[in-house]
Amino acid sequence: MTSDNETSAGRLVFEAVRAAVSDANLSPVSHLAIALSGGLDSTVLLDAAVRCFGAHRMIALHVHHGLSPNANAWAAHCERFAASLDVRYAARHVDVARANGESLEAAARDARYRALDALCDEHGAAALLIAHHADDQAETVLLQLLRGAGVAGLAAMAPQRADGAVPRLRPLLRLLRAQLEQYAHERDLSWIDDESNADTRYSRNALRHDVLPMLAVHFPGFRDALARTASHAASAQRLLDQLARIDFDHVQSAHEEGALTLDAFLALDDERAINLMRFWIRSRGLLAASTARIADMLRQLRDAAAARDGHALRVDHAGHSLRAYRNELFWETGDSADAPDLDEGALTLKADVELQWQGEEVWRLPQWRGSFVFESVDAPGGDVVGEGVLRAAPLVARSRAGGERMRVASEAPGRTLKNLFQERGVPAWKRDVPLLFIGEALLFVPHLGVNREAAPSAAHGPLRRISWRPDLLLA
Repeated sequence: MTSDNETSAGRLVFEAVRAAVSDANLSPVSHLAIALSGGLDSTVLLDAAVRCFGAHRMIALHVHHGLSPNANAWAAHCERFAASLDVRYAARHVDVARANGESLEAAARDARYRALDALCDEHGAAALLIAHHADDQAETVLLQLLRGAGVAGLAAMAPQRADGAVPRLRPLLRLLRAQLEQYAHERDLSWIDDESNADTRYSRNALRHDVLPMLAVHFPGFRDALARTASHAASAQRLLDQLARIDFDHVQSAHEEGALTLDAFLALDDERAINLMRFWIRSRGLLAASTARIADMLRQLRDAAAARDGHALRVDHAGHSLRAYRNELFWETGDSADAPDLDEGALTLKADVELQWQGEEVWRLPQWRGSFVFESVDAPGGDVVGEGVLRAAPLVARSRAGGERMRVASEAPGRTLKNLFQERGVPAWKRDVPLLFIGEALLFVPHLGVNREAAPSAAHGPLRRISWRPDLLLA
């Protein structure tokens, strides 16, 4: 779609954009999203992508952070520019909330990518094209060096990543900003300048305005050198990840998906254990932790294991909690991470909820973030009761009050829930679950099953299997 008489800047940009999309192995009719801030880089990228692939395949996505008094004007500019190219346009407002110790820049970046991923999903984009260039890459590598980052940090920005909702492509990563400026002037493009880019209180801006010009004088090829450093670091990180996968396969729990066997994990030397922990955190989708933070986690795990007090361990990170129980290591999320350990003296009480059962297959309980499921089955078995039992009296979902007892088999003696939880190895922080009563009789306990004192195994008529499914597990 481009002409044969393009300038050198035009050819470089077009070749880079075509190569990036080709390397991603996308369908030739797939839709491509462009992250459009309105600045020089994304303006060039959108214009070039349209000329390479046609406006009908493009959608321009803009994220409105609300951090600048000019944010509304920027959004309007982006919408006009997309319209001038006959490209679809979508925008989203985000609120930038900082976690403890997180910079405004990092918080805005995380909010931006979450919004872009959501917009890509909403509009059916097969890939997200981002306009980072060689100067951005050089700045990132230098910042990571100055922060004492490890190999993953020095790898900086990858030309292609697949860890978002859609692949993220950076076609311009080998091109200089000066080359993009030449393209923009030749195409008579207009763009906006974020006033915060001149504020050298931000580390990246200080590098851009005060450091990089001096490097360019004394080390003219520094951008290429730093790009090679990022490439070498990315290769090294891939090898470290391969080692971590080998170690993960060796130490993962045979009983709990996503958990590790504690003694096997602690048998690793410190360097391999830290590498595995970093990989495990990333694979769980959690924010990265510093090496010092991971080393502290490892120290606490070793100390707790030596004191034989692993069940008391709790290390909080990024809204999650690292917990150890019966030689298994877990990450707990959300409310379960913040809940107290449940035994007779520390219970999280919720209001009773009642249901007059009329054949429902799912009973949703938002306050417990899950549902009771009543699955129709043909034969008696574990956790199966007759429909007549469920209809005999109102079903009641109730918090543990302490001291409840049940029979796990008709011939078994009654035992306390606390003893049964301990016997079955249910971690204390997983015991904050609703108990299912039929009238005033305890009928079912998640992780333990049906109370056979209330519902004998020999059921007649239509049958239902009762189960408890947390929200994330409910199809």
